[in-house]
Amino acid sequence: MIINSNLPALNALNNLKKNNKKSRENIEQLSSGKRINSAADDAAGLAVSEKMKSQMKGLGQAQKNIQDGISLLQNC
Repeated sequence: MIINSNLPALNALNNLKKNNKKSRENIEQLSSGKRINSAADDAAGLAVSEKMKSQMKGLGQAQKNIQDGISLLQNC
């Protein structure tokens, strides 16, 4: 029994798979307009980004609360 393998073809297939994966990642980043789309892209960067989003939401709510307080005082 003879087992033939075409190593150049297998190498080309592996390179094609790697290039397709990288292309999909690049297209995802381009289409979303974001550098980080998932934790796999940059776990530490995603954590920092999520913390900043939470802080911004908190500051936005604080601003609304201040405006409500000012309105309440003006009506008294």
